[in-house]
Amino acid sequence: MGAAMRRIHVGNALSAFGLGFTVPYLYVYVAQVRGLGAMTAGLVLAVFAVAALIVLPFAGRAIVRRGPLPVLLVALVTAALGALSLGLANNATTVLLSAAALGAGQAVMQPALATMIVDCSTSETRSRAFAMQFFLQNLGLGVGGLIGGHLVDTTDVSSFTLLFAIEAAMFLLLAVVMATVRMPRAPRVEGAPSASAKGSWKQLLGNRAMVQLCVLGFVLFFACYGQFESGLSAYGVEAAGISTSALGTALAANTAMIVVAQFAVLKFVERRRRSRVIAAVGIIWSVAWVVAGYAGLGHGSQAMATAAFVSTYALFGLGEAMLSPTVAPLVADLAPTGMAGQYNSAFALVKQLALAVGPAIGGPMGASLHAPYIVTFLLFSVGITYLALRLGRQLTPAQDHPWRARSRVVAQGGTQQESVAA
Repeated sequence: MGAAMRRIHVGNALSAFGLGFTVPYLYVYVAQVRGLGAMTAGLVLAVFAVAALIVLPFAGRAIVRRGPLPVLLVALVTAALGALSLGLANNATTVLLSAAALGAGQAVMQPALATMIVDCSTSETRSRAFAMQFFLQNLGLGVGGLIGGHLVDTTDVSSFTLLFAIEAAMFLLLAVVMATVRMPRAPRVEGAPSASAKGSWKQLLGNRAMVQLCVLGFVLFFACYGQFESGLSAYGVEAAGISTSALGTALAANTAMIVVAQFAVLKFVERRRRSRVIAAVGIIWSVAWVVAGYAGLGHGSQAMATAAFVSTYALFGLGEAMLSPTVAPLVADLAPTGMAGQYNSAFALVKQLALAVGPAIGGPMGASLHAPYIVTFLLFSVGITYLALRLGRQLTPAQDHPWRARSRVVAQGGTQQESVAA
């Protein structure tokens, strides 16, 4: 791992640590501490999604034209200003404007950092680089949320102001760290389609494999991430009778599984076809939904229901650990030379759409339509397996199975050297 990649990983951990301070407590802060009501708090959460959807289509073009580092620095300063003003806001207008700035900055950070990882890695190291990024993000969010929970006091506004100030400081510290990064030019994966760096969204939509990956990505985020804190938690409370403390344990089990399993599954994932790995995740998540169905629709004891519900979140974590070194490197390997920023932004846009639609559909279903909710998302998980296998037919060997492609090149090189020696 070079110096540039080390700084990028430190930056990922810092940003996740800062977000962990505030994200779990944002609703309580707006609705109760500032006394602005549940409606305003709901609008704040919606503004985060809307701001991301607005800026991401422009972020990709900016990264292609200006490079990921300048775009990242602007996003960090914007997010820091948004976080600081949110901690000081005392009326609905200021809160919503601050949330828009914070949401826009956070959204642009994702494709900018992902593009920096692509530029600072090779096809041999890219999977491990993205696995490390995902590991540090979850660790940062968990540690930040744990510390933030001990600092907040719902009767003291200044405690929340301190949290948002710490978040702003993390973003500014990240900007300082990133400003020292020297960006190298990374070699491209063999088999990636060639195109000019001045490509457009029309060119991206003409890449059939990328379009299929975006459809698959939407289903992935809709059926998993979009349900964690909305539909699945509502289902657990209403159908399975899960307590709030047990819900916290389930979320902790998800994070713990990612932290423990991430590097344990990495070598296994690296040596398999990417499309088959994603298909396997669909199977694992199908099992997770069946277990969730038992928790809420079965007739076991409350202890068994709680254990099944916690296991559901752990199984989702296992699937996430398999996806992190698979999907993001695949997006990079599908991008033509100079277009990684555009492709990363497009995939981030798909993710935001899924995260906006997922809770809106899953929340009401999970709270009231228990059996249809489980069946619906079980079918979505089966659909992940189907879409992944279908995507595999559109990928070149170097894109779908880079480890075997590299091994074949090494073997051919060795044969040539031996014939020359003979």
